[in-house]
Amino acid sequence: MNNVRQQPYLAFAAALLAIGALSTMDAVMKGLAQDLGAFATMCWRSVAATLLVAPIYFATRKRWPTARAMKLHLLRGTLMIPMSFLFFWGLALVPMAQAIALTFVAPLIALVLAALFLDEPVGKRMTGGSLLAFAGVVLIFIGQGRADLGDEALWGSIAILGSAICYAVNIVVMRRQAQNARPLEIAFFQFLVGGVGFWLAALAVGIPDYPQGAEGGLLLATLLAIAGMLLLAWAYARAGAAYLSATEYSGFLYAAVLGWLVFAEVPSLFTVAGATLIIAGCLLAAKTRKIEHPTLESQG
Repeated sequence: MNNVRQQPYLAFAAALLAIGALSTMDAVMKGLAQDLGAFATMCWRSVAATLLVAPIYFATRKRWPTARAMKLHLLRGTLMIPMSFLFFWGLALVPMAQAIALTFVAPLIALVLAALFLDEPVGKRMTGGSLLAFAGVVLIFIGQGRADLGDEALWGSIAILGSAICYAVNIVVMRRQAQNARPLEIAFFQFLVGGVGFWLAALAVGIPDYPQGAEGGLLLATLLAIAGMLLLAWAYARAGAAYLSATEYSGFLYAAVLGWLVFAEVPSLFTVAGATLIIAGCLLAAKTRKIEHPTLESQG
């Protein structure tokens, strides 16, 4: 039973603000990834995030995580490494609106995976929704080809789809993790475990140079990510998920505006049409079962 006072209008506004914060974080990270490289950006962002969240977590925690919760933290933190790297590497190469549109396929991929590996039923609405979303992805790739964005943009889009697949797997872990830990604990271990993973990889591929002059951007990206997480946690405690789910798709509008203002990116008609089909597919599938959405949290 939810003992928190329900405030649907304020929750809806908070969720919209949270998606805006996370979308702005994506724009900051895109610029950093273009300047520093995606790998170096993720390494140094993990340091900034852990140093910011750790004091708050240790000052407010009531007990150490249970063994079950710790296993989930380790598993999810490990999943975050390829998921966040692929997303921000791809984001540096393709327009923001296109990248966000492609991430919307993650919940449908999760439903397909559940059907394949958990023997969950596949209804007509889910099948129809998946076909609509697939058509949307095809439209986006057709538009990319017609715009002649080059091989880098193609690989960037493929990387973002790879990130969406990782997130679809991550959804299952996220559901269980949320039942065993508080949001601040989840955020702390997400940054810590992911950061350790990135820096271990750096020992093999080379330690990234210190991001001289980029400290402000890294700090801003970290603060925006934390703000988005906490605002979403506040909102979802005060209104139902079904009611708030529509706010997730505002991420496409945020991405389109930020892409235009910051990077002079103008979404093509193919991207807009593709995003519309993907969102329609998600909404159709959601009528069968509740699905999670890829913008419920930061990608990294």
